[in-house]
Amino acid sequence: MQRRHFLQASSAAPFAAALPARAQSYPARPVRMVVPFPPGGPVDSFARFYAEAMGKQLGQAVVVENKGGASGALGSLEVKNSPADGYTLLFATASTHALYNLTEPKPRYSAADDFDYIGVLGGAPVAFAVAPSMPKTLKTLVIAAKHNPGKYNYGSPGTGTLMHVAVERFKQLTGAPLMHIPYKGTGPSMQDLMGGATEMAVGTLGVMLPFHRSGRMHIVGVATARRLALAPDIPTIAESADLAAPFEAMLWNVLAAPRGTPAAVKKTLADATRAVMGSPAMAATLGEQGIFADLHIGDAAAAAYVKAETAKWKPVVAQLGTALGQ
Repeated sequence: MQRRHFLQASSAAPFAAALPARAQSYPARPVRMVVPFPPGGPVDSFARFYAEAMGKQLGQAVVVENKGGASGALGSLEVKNSPADGYTLLFATASTHALYNLTEPKPRYSAADDFDYIGVLGGAPVAFAVAPSMPKTLKTLVIAAKHNPGKYNYGSPGTGTLMHVAVERFKQLTGAPLMHIPYKGTGPSMQDLMGGATEMAVGTLGVMLPFHRSGRMHIVGVATARRLALAPDIPTIAESADLAAPFEAMLWNVLAAPRGTPAAVKKTLADATRAVMGSPAMAATLGEQGIFADLHIGDAAAAAYVKAETAKWKPVVAQLGTALGQ
């Protein structure tokens, strides 16, 4: 009897030891969040504000890891191929999850089929900036470029990004012969603009605004329907270029996970995101950076938003065609 009791106790020991691990609630360790662009750009800035607040909300650190390259595709692919356990997330954008499957002839992932979604968080309006020596309105810049074909270049964060598509759409509307120079992120393109290597750069308002205010570059237009209270001196792109209709482009951000992430994990992340983004302090912090909340929380709501944005840009991309390298 003693031996039988010993065997029963021994066989039960591994099971008992496994119980605490199984009972641990998510997250039980730090969460890795991949930003598919280099440090210093608009996506990285937003991601770091969000990660810090999420870490406090979850009770575990959310660690930002920058993995730039291929206009955001490399970082997106890494997350797509990671375990679907909630410990590797992607801070995705309109570029990686609306435009990539429209502009890439041989896409290596599907934004619709390879990812689950936690929530759309909002984003930042696109802005066009020029060197201090350049014309101070887009209308004047367009005229100058037409008189000097091949002279004026613009830098973007990469081929196929929302910023690239926005300028190519602007060129289509105005006939401006601006030559595209793709960079690996907004930071490098702004450095070349301020260093005199290019005449114009496209980024987001919040990231460019400090350099505009210091005089190192001049923002000539923001892609919104009306001027913003954050920077009332800066005209809209439609105003600056004397366009007949509003010119709008928003670099939105969405938190994504590998397809197959457990529903309970997604709910934990969605609930934490709702709390973080609903904070007045977070709204104020983001607002100072030119980032505006536009929440679509939960897998279904966020996926529907991404689908609608993809549909919105599809005819634009199709019309641009070869201008995007297709």
